[in-house]
Amino acid sequence: MIDIRSYLKENTLVFDGGLGTYYAQRSRGGYRDCEWANLTAPEEISAIHRAYLDAGSRALKTNTYACNRLRFSETECAAMLREGVKLARRCAGERAYVFADIGPIDARDDTDLFEEYRSVLDRFLELRMEHFLLETLSTDRYLPELAAYLKQRCPGAFLLVSFAASPDGFTREGRWVQELLDSAAEVPQIDAVGLNCVSGAKQMRELLERLRLPDKPFSVMPTAGYPTVRANRVYYNGDPGYFAAQTAAMRSRGAVILGGCCGTTPEHIAALRQALSLPTPARGTHASPEKSTPETRPDPFWAALCDTERRPFAVELDPPANADVGKFMDGARELLRHGAEAITVADCPVARARVDSSLMACKLRRELGANALPHLTCRDRNLNATQALLLGLCAEGVDKVLIVTGDPVPAASRDEVKSVYNFNSRKLMKYVDGLNQTLLPAPFRVFGALNVNVRNFDVQLDLARQKEEAGAVGFLTQPILTEQAFENLLRAREALRGKLLGGLMPIVSHRNALFLSSEIAGIRVDERVVALYENADREQGERLAEEITAEIARRIAPTVDGFYLITPFGRTTLAGRIMDRIRTDEINEK
Repeated sequence: MIDIRSYLKENTLVFDGGLGTYYAQRSRGGYRDCEWANLTAPEEISAIHRAYLDAGSRALKTNTYACNRLRFSETECAAMLREGVKLARRCAGERAYVFADIGPIDARDDTDLFEEYRSVLDRFLELRMEHFLLETLSTDRYLPELAAYLKQRCPGAFLLVSFAASPDGFTREGRWVQELLDSAAEVPQIDAVGLNCVSGAKQMRELLERLRLPDKPFSVMPTAGYPTVRANRVYYNGDPGYFAAQTAAMRSRGAVILGGCCGTTPEHIAALRQALSLPTPARGTHASPEKSTPETRPDPFWAALCDTERRPFAVELDPPANADVGKFMDGARELLRHGAEAITVADCPVARARVDSSLMACKLRRELGANALPHLTCRDRNLNATQALLLGLCAEGVDKVLIVTGDPVPAASRDEVKSVYNFNSRKLMKYVDGLNQTLLPAPFRVFGALNVNVRNFDVQLDLARQKEEAGAVGFLTQPILTEQAFENLLRAREALRGKLLGGLMPIVSHRNALFLSSEIAGIRVDERVVALYENADREQGERLAEEITAEIARRIAPTVDGFYLITPFGRTTLAGRIMDRIRTDEINEK
């Protein structure tokens, strides 16, 4: 057959459709049976390949989407890959290009996925495959290394990389797909890029109108409409003619590789082939719609952080554990009277339910005009819920968030309450950064947490740098109550670009000191500080808290841009006195 690069210069390449969903429809089996069918039902897989070819496909995917060592054994993978390639080649002959199909490999963060992808590439290369499809990706992680490895082993290989984005343009890892397409297109060893899955044809066409297409062959493979579930089975009821018209329209936008994903049958591909034979506007370069200039809102807190002569206070106040918010609001008023420039609200600390931090932040802004900084954890929210929440915050004028991964649900509660994590703090920050660039009329300033109390602080610094790359503009540190924390704070100042708010946690009693040091993750208290509180009554404890916290603030002041004061046990009067004391000390020093 003609080299595929030459073919694409003059022709539109039509792929097949959703082999896995079509197999499930025909066999009434499940998706998990699909790759096994290379071994157990080869005649059925061959019949599917031939049906797509007869419908007009000129590119076939091997039935190997989920063949990897994290899903099957190495022996099983080798057998399924070998038979999958053999079946597709035998059916395609000289009628179609055969692509080695590699789907996303999902695993824990500590799994070396590069090695897992490479093992699949090696199997295909042993089978002398030349065309490769990495599809349904949600990140560009490992892509440059994998592409370079592939071309090193097989210089003539053709590599198509395809990302799965929802209609709003974000992947399940929260990445804005334009960034992913751009980064993939910049890799010289990647030959073509595109989109597949998640979005139906109309949704993908509308998304394409918002994107700037890279200067490489572009691929679109939408789903056959929106899935429905009946009797525990997934069905796609998209009309083939409608699918074909919407998908074919993307050719005029610049797509030269067209096909289908989940739910698309040979009937959909036949309709697409017919639609492509109709006259279509000449392919050309289309400018992306210009993004409107984000609204600029005054932010006194950020201005104070940027003022080298000032060190503003962000004061944390825990939301109530019941629906009575009167005491919380009274405490917030008192903190504002004492000059708190921002009030931070924790998001269900230690994974115990409290009034929602974002709702409280909106209430603070609406009723008190407060500069609110809600904490936003990754726990218990998927991307849809997170986006909805951020849109609400933006609409309410809350323009900054502190993003943390969040504490898991305590072990004793897990039988009734489940921790759900779709992403970590860095991925969520990247997601918000993408929303800032695409959807939000006024961008969020994103802050992160920095634990200065860990023994291996190099790891924390590396995570902080990743957070800055993901869009973080500053960090609120854990409380500084040890010499090690002081030293780590100095290292952070040297290593990070963002604003630093030094953590201040007033200790009010000996029991409080022991609890913090022993029970709360991320907090350590110097033994000398603990000893000072022995036999102290409440009044003495508060006096010590005021003196020690003011001394810590004085010591860290040259290193930080602001202070992050954690109100102990809702004692806002004490927090107010501490703020007054620190400001007085600063004035006296000047």
